[in-house]
Amino acid sequence: MNPFEVKTKPADRYYMDWQKLYPRPYDKNEVDPYTRLRIILMNGTEYEANWFSHQFHRHCTNNDLRRELAVLRRTEQQQQKRIACLKPIDESILETTIGYEQLAVDLTAILAQREPDAYVVQVMNLALLEDFDHLYRYADLLELERGIHAERLVGCYTEIMPGRPTIAEHRHPRDSVRKPISAATAAPITKLNAAIITAAEQQTMNYYMNIGTFYDSDLGRRLYQEIGMIEEQHVTQYGALLDPGMTWLENLLLHEYTECYLYWSCVEDETDLHIKKIWEQHFEQECSHLHAAEALLKQYEGKEACQIIPDGTFPELLRFGPQKEYLRKVLKTTMLNTAVQDDPAIPVETLTKDAPYYAYQAAVCPDAARVASHQVIEEHIGTSGKDYRFEEKPHPVEALRDRTQDNTTIARGKI
Repeated sequence: MNPFEVKTKPADRYYMDWQKLYPRPYDKNEVDPYTRLRIILMNGTEYEANWFSHQFHRHCTNNDLRRELAVLRRTEQQQQKRIACLKPIDESILETTIGYEQLAVDLTAILAQREPDAYVVQVMNLALLEDFDHLYRYADLLELERGIHAERLVGCYTEIMPGRPTIAEHRHPRDSVRKPISAATAAPITKLNAAIITAAEQQTMNYYMNIGTFYDSDLGRRLYQEIGMIEEQHVTQYGALLDPGMTWLENLLLHEYTECYLYWSCVEDETDLHIKKIWEQHFEQECSHLHAAEALLKQYEGKEACQIIPDGTFPELLRFGPQKEYLRKVLKTTMLNTAVQDDPAIPVETLTKDAPYYAYQAAVCPDAARVASHQVIEEHIGTSGKDYRFEEKPHPVEALRDRTQDNTTIARGKI
């Protein structure tokens, strides 16, 4: 599939009425978990499209160009509103959160396994184990306070057990910045991967920033606050991968191409016919946006789309599926890693005592007993005698197999 070759109407011919903007939501008790993940992914993709468009608008002095951006942005806003309404009213904040973290885990694992750039893989693997741990912490809170087993929500596609403990993830902000890729030399799949994961993690960060204080217990509010700070680190590192040398219009073209790619992936992967129809409609709309971005690039910068995207034919599509064995391999081999400036794969035990990591840990986590991610597990153990997990075989890291004690020292080095 090459979206540049798809015949479409002009972008302003795709506006939807209120009835179409408010679709029938999925049934939270019947939906396939990967349908839920596709909805979360595309909601985040549309948020990124809107955020980028507004930033472009605010940094542009040409009102004719800003009007063209406004035309495209209006449909992007409609698409986001439509996708967001697929979430049912009876799905709680915490149940939705389980979906966000399952998406972070399985999406990152999928992207890492197809990524040809070894450095980008290391960046993804660092955050992968952290999102994996977040899923575990939220799942324990869900069972503790609601009596709901998260394995039902993840469809048993994703194991739920400790990753790199959240308490160990708090690093100095200077250690969250990574080296950018080059849009001129990076593989097409690398450019897509970087754009996709940045948008997905950004959505999670914003969700926790906005929704965390609406949670109805102090422990839950504090857990959202803590994990939200780690999402800030993740968005910083993933955003740092993007090529800062691209122009605004080059970026617009890549954004629209990424949306086309993801919607077509959803069309090909979706099992719910009602929702698949939405993906098909949005794909056509995004192809129209891509054509508009192509024309704007040529009009204002005198560049052809092929200079930015040499081959418009999509690379392998994004398809969701269980990633359990990859997760276990990464847990076993990189659990004790941390990041130091550009390097996302430094064994924490090699850090010197004066490393910024330890100064930040001392400032933020001086007392492990008062850290929310640890307290959730301790309260669950105190209530049930052990933590909540869904694991198909023993944890690959022996130090994390004890279900009666939360390990707050592993991956923290010389604490």
